[in-house]
Amino acid sequence: MKTFGVALLAAILGYIVGLFGTMAAIELFSSNQHDKSLEAAMTGAFVGGPLIAIISVIAILMLRRKRMT
Repeated sequence: MKTFGVALLAAILGYIVGLFGTMAAIELFSSNQHDKSLEAAMTGAFVGGPLIAIISVIAILMLRRKRMT
């Protein structure tokens, strides 16, 4: 149960980091002139956030498994 809680916390924190990191990257590097803020929000919410959340859960589970052995 402890592993589930840690993985859930990692997913939430990873989502937040991915969301804002992707939004910042889009704001800095996108050449879109008309709706850059909308592009940043949607890309962060639907691509960057979930991707980093999944990566963080996998990393936590691998670290926990390595410690168990």
